Amino acid sequence: MGVWASLQAARRNVLSILPWLAVKQPMVSGRTGIRWHMVMDPDAIRQMLLERLEDYPKSNTTKSLLRPAIGESLFIAEGAHWRWQRRAAAPVFSHRNVMNLAPIMTRAAENACARIEAQKPKAVNLYTEMVRATFDVTSDVTFSGKSDIDSQNVHRAIDAYIAEAGKVSLFDILGFPNWVPRPGRLMSGAALREMKQIADDSIEARREQGQGDIPDLLDLLLAGEDPETKRSMNIAELRDNLLTFIVAGHETTALALSWALYLCAFDQDVQDRARAEAQSVLNGSATGEDVAELPFIRAIIDETLRLYPPAGIVSRTAQAKDTLCGREILPGDTVMIPIYALHRHEMLWDEPDAFRPDRFMGEKPDRYAYLPFGDGPRICIGASFALQEAVIILATLLARFKFTPIEGKDPEPVMILTLRPEGGVWLNVEEVEADKAG
Repeated sequence: MGVWASLQAARRNVLSILPWLAVKQPMVSGRTGIRWHMVMDPDAIRQMLLERLEDYPKSNTTKSLLRPAIGESLFIAEGAHWRWQRRAAAPVFSHRNVMNLAPIMTRAAENACARIEAQKPKAVNLYTEMVRATFDVTSDVTFSGKSDIDSQNVHRAIDAYIAEAGKVSLFDILGFPNWVPRPGRLMSGAALREMKQIADDSIEARREQGQGDIPDLLDLLLAGEDPETKRSMNIAELRDNLLTFIVAGHETTALALSWALYLCAFDQDVQDRARAEAQSVLNGSATGEDVAELPFIRAIIDETLRLYPPAGIVSRTAQAKDTLCGREILPGDTVMIPIYALHRHEMLWDEPDAFRPDRFMGEKPDRYAYLPFGDGPRICIGASFALQEAVIILATLLARFKFTPIEGKDPEPVMILTLRPEGGVWLNVEEVEADKAG
């Protein structure tokens, strides 16, 4: 496409720079200002994410986009600095702690149902509702109502930062070093300062107030300690990781739920089957224990994450010479894993563009052909939290409502930092009684 056309396309929708060959070949390479490669081969991806992890750190562009907001947190840090943080934060997302937080997810699902019920019979933007529901979860598991922090201010500041700073710069395309200022990121300074101040104030307030009966995410982070080095996070490290969990913890799950409802609306057989499962399992409202009894609804979430992965592309900057798919990789090359293309690759999936949740009901796909949460040592630390939340909310909604599409209202998948449904997910909603299910 050329440098200028690539920049314009990427700033509007990063998916638009994926070549047609990305779903047909194991690897595609090219050059703008920098050498780049797109890798869709599971063995090569395993090499990058597991076998030679240190040679493929997060790309310079990724760090340039996110470091101003989340510093050297788990998402950005490398090597020993990443390892001790991961060890310190791992207990936060233990099965026990995630299960303890399930009632918060249930409450958010119930509140979303009440809001949707109040809007019937008109069409409802389910994307807006899912963002609110998942942010309510993130806010409650982070702040527990113990501080004076206005969680909506956090949400507004995050959105403002992403709108200004989250777009690829011409300097990124040309391979300029990170110390060269990017204009969009300079313009986002006010939102960034507000975001960090809110987090700092929350941490200080919690230290003064102390922990409640059931520790929330902030309590667990404050108590976190690397079992090997006995190191704990300082204020800056706590803040950066707190912001990482807030940003990653709500929008990604909201996107999965929004796309899942969109897909279910177009396949009433899938929706009826899921509704019957939910109504047979739920006793009034969903609980953490119910999640294991909802395999088909979990399969809907898995298939949605295949078709519409929230992180549609991840990228690395090679640190050493290597060979992937028979091609030479040089230090400094940008090596991308276009997860959106990987999940729709014609050599890896039967009917790759079809919505078929049953493909996740039996034998699971190749581990490195399906990467909604990444893999290897840096697999998303909050994956189990996100999946539990998504199943609880989706089951609650499908047990109570029938969703049908609205002609001419199909959302366009647009990726800036995440894969969002441009225009929202507008669906018709009607209440369904338990005895009318199926």
